[in-house]
Amino acid sequence: MQSLNIRPGHLTAHQARQVLGGISAGALRNLVYRGRLQRSGGTERYPYYAVTDVTALAAERDQRQSA
Repeated sequence: MQSLNIRPGHLTAHQARQVLGGISAGALRNLVYRGRLQRSGGTERYPYYAVTDVTALAAERDQRQSA
């Protein structure tokens, strides 16, 4: 496994999945594929995501589920 030398303000894929409600790795890849979330660093195998993007998407998903 890659060491966690991640820039401040970024999340690993695993951390992003947890913030988004424990979604699967495939569901996270689907969000990226559909343009709902963009990688902001890392490598193809170990991508990083911006905290602001992930939390905004999580808030949007929570709002949609509560409506």
